[in-house]
Amino acid sequence: MIPIIKPVFGPEEEKTVLEIMKSGQITRGKWTLKFKEEFSSYTGVTFCHTVCSGTAALYIALKALGINNREDRVIVPSMSFMATIDAVILAGGTPVVVDIGEDYCISPEALEEAVEKYSPKVVIPVHLFGQTADMDRINQICREKDIYVLEDAAQAHGAEYRGKKAGNLGDMAAFSFYASKNVAMGEGGAILTNDVYLDEKISNWIEFGDHPALNLRITEFQAGIGYWQLKKLEETNEKRRKIAKLYNEEFKNLPGLILPQEFEGRKHVYHIYALRHPERDKIVEQLIQKGIGARVYYEYTLHQLRNAEHLDCSFGEQVSREIFAIPVHAALKNDEVSYIIETVKDIINNL
Repeated sequence: MIPIIKPVFGPEEEKTVLEIMKSGQITRGKWTLKFKEEFSSYTGVTFCHTVCSGTAALYIALKALGINNREDRVIVPSMSFMATIDAVILAGGTPVVVDIGEDYCISPEALEEAVEKYSPKVVIPVHLFGQTADMDRINQICREKDIYVLEDAAQAHGAEYRGKKAGNLGDMAAFSFYASKNVAMGEGGAILTNDVYLDEKISNWIEFGDHPALNLRITEFQAGIGYWQLKKLEETNEKRRKIAKLYNEEFKNLPGLILPQEFEGRKHVYHIYALRHPERDKIVEQLIQKGIGARVYYEYTLHQLRNAEHLDCSFGEQVSREIFAIPVHAALKNDEVSYIIETVKDIINNL
């Protein structure tokens, strides 16, 4: 089976893990600091806090932004992994779901409507599948109403919007370093901000001292692996982009198949190569039968999943019935890519 996701580890990661084991300093050591400094430098963001998961990063970010009770509304897109809406619920706020656009990110038009209707405290644009949302329009809408913008960049390590990295496009950002991510630690997350006031608020939740806090730390093992994953990120993202470009060229004339788009001013890093087809379930079943790890991302919308308040989300609902993914990771060999291409063509043409 060709896996849908496969992290790429090398001798640097192996050497570092062994070094940490021998040192006895397996938490709160030099590698945690090195990773935080490297990630801050890479994204161009001043303050970076590491935590144990992307969900924890979203939760702490929301608490730092003042989400405490049901009167605190947070706008989220219809299409995302469930952690996006669950973090809002866990923080005590009320999620309001709005529709996505053709980029599979939050629709600025739908956001504008929701802002007028609900007066939210925070908006979470999700940079879904490795491409950023339309951040100029989102930031403009939110600035006019003094609404915080919290980027959910869990799938967007290295993605860019008009030359700026994801994570440096709003008031705060949350990342995940889960095993499937473009920077893979196994588990892990980070919260980023350029605002010294918000940085202090984040610290109050995760640094023990004069206030109650949570132990959400990563280990030195995670940080050491993540450090080298980050060093290789530009190279591995470029491999993903080359595979995606080849897929786009080979699949462009297949009947009924809708390909992912890279929108103007954005750099897509293809955490997931997402296709759409009305016969999605049949295609995925046949791909798996032929040894290709296809998967559905996502077969739900967030308002359906959590019975949440929402505006019209008809496009997101349609996408959830049609969307699926094929392998695009940097570990793919040339013959595997060729096999995937020919198999997809055969299945689509024979439907």
